[in-house]
Formats: sequence, structure tokens, C-alpha cells
Amino acid sequence: MVYVDTSAFLAVLDASDQCHPRAARVWRELLQSGVSLACSSYALVETCALIQRRLGMEALRAFREDVYPILTVFWVDARTHESAADAVLAANRRELSLVHCVSFLVMRQNGLKKVFTFDRHYVEQGFEVLG
Repeated sequence: MVYVDTSAFLAVLDASDQCHPRAARVWRELLQSGVSLACSSYALVETCALIQRRLGMEALRAFREDVYPILTVFWVDARTHESAADAVLAANRRELSLVHCVSFLVMRQNGLKKVFTFDRHYVEQGFEVLG
């Protein structure tokens, strides 16, 4: 199973994104390999909000109809939320978000080691980055 971060979803969908060519290639490879794709409910909310704002309703509709059905979504509970919120405050880094910390926790809780992302924070956390 491969975790998919918001940065990867956006790079795949936005042809003007500087990472789009690489993202499109990795996305095709993942789909062809048959590997399961996952994200947290927080990453899903973040992704949908950014798609709607940056790319519009048609892109959001396409994401909802074509991508969402193939995802395993790890729904964040209160305990995970609180642990991630504590991690954000402990890290004391402006660039490290609650969504990042939720993603790290969800990946560790579910034994996921690979992530499709263009975000350096995952490397810092010791995950294997695809992208």
C-alpha cells in the first residue's frame, strides 16, 4: 500500500504544476502495478479544498468520481487528532502542519513505509518517497 499526499494529488491533476510530468508518470505506474493507494481523511479534505479553489469544480468532480473510489481512506479519530496536534506544537515548526502530522501517524499506525509526495517532510520522517 502507498500513501498519497495532497502534493501528489495536486501535481497529478494540475498540468501547470512543475511536478506534473513526474507525477503523471508515477501515478500511471502506481495504477498499472495494482498497488493499493491510501490517504487520511484529513489529507482528503485538504486535497478537495485545494482542488476546488485552484482547479475548479470540474476537477473536483473528476477527483470525486475517478480517484476517491480507488482510495483506502483512513478516517482520523479523536485520539489520532490529539496526538498529531501535540506533535505540531512539540515540533514548533511553522511549515509542519496538522495534516502532515496526522499523515505521519496514520502511516505509522498502519505500517505504511512508501508515500507518493513532493513534500520534503516525509523524507525527514524516514519514509520512502515516490515522486
